[in-house]
Amino acid sequence: MRHPGELVDIPYDLLVNALVAGLLLGAFYAAVTVGISISFGILDIVNIAHPGFVILGSYIAYIVNTRLGFDPILVSIAMLPVFYALGAVIYQVYHASFERRGQDSLRGLAFFFGLLFVTEVALVLVFGVDYRYVHAAYIGPSINIGIIDLPLRMLVPCLVSLALIAGLQLFLTKTFIGRAIMAVAQDQLALQLMAASPTRIKRIAFAISIATAAIAGALLIIIQPVEPSVGREYIGRVFAICVLGGLGSIPGTLIGAMMLGILESFTSTFYGPSWAPAVAFGVLLLVIAFRPSGLFGR
Repeated sequence: MRHPGELVDIPYDLLVNALVAGLLLGAFYAAVTVGISISFGILDIVNIAHPGFVILGSYIAYIVNTRLGFDPILVSIAMLPVFYALGAVIYQVYHASFERRGQDSLRGLAFFFGLLFVTEVALVLVFGVDYRYVHAAYIGPSINIGIIDLPLRMLVPCLVSLALIAGLQLFLTKTFIGRAIMAVAQDQLALQLMAASPTRIKRIAFAISIATAAIAGALLIIIQPVEPSVGREYIGRVFAICVLGGLGSIPGTLIGAMMLGILESFTSTFYGPSWAPAVAFGVLLLVIAFRPSGLFGR
């Protein structure tokens, strides 16, 4: 019989698998959050509707997968230009309605909240509230390496997410447009002196942020079935990760997402999954209180 105060032996394999599951989950969170990191962290546009566009990407992957049998990830890559164009149109409306007129950010927040609501209602009207899922060869099987269990439905999204993060980081640091995107948040006048239009650069950046939702949506429906309101569950997580990693820092977004994924995984494993959503808000409050600039913010 265990005496009060005696330490409980936790199986080593349980600890290792909880850590691995947290890393895989965190990589997926990074894919969902990187668009917010660009719009909120770099452009100072609080696009609260971003999770709604992620769900839209999930449903497009679902439609094409069920009707034509194409892989969800390939569908999301093919949809990148469509989501990019959608993001450019949304930014143009936002710029004409709020930025150019000098409206306060609260009205812009209301605009994106309205977009989230409209997107969710439209999906409910078309698809209903039933959960939808996709079929792929890597959904179901697992790879066992010693005591480590690697579900392919988590491993594949993890690898795709890492490739997405690496590609965006290279684009932002090695190309003229990428450096202009990073500069637009710091000194728009200097950007104009370099013959670059701040409005055009912001439009490109915001369009890229929406385009990432296409890939994140495909990864989401690979990991779990979706229904129109699932995006709400990620609002707290994405902003917590964005603030934790440091606004506008792509590597910080990845590290912050990994940290949150590990925390959620250990919380779900040892305390139950019902406690996991509270972790994101707890992290957000702690970071705001003790390090508002985040881990890698400047």
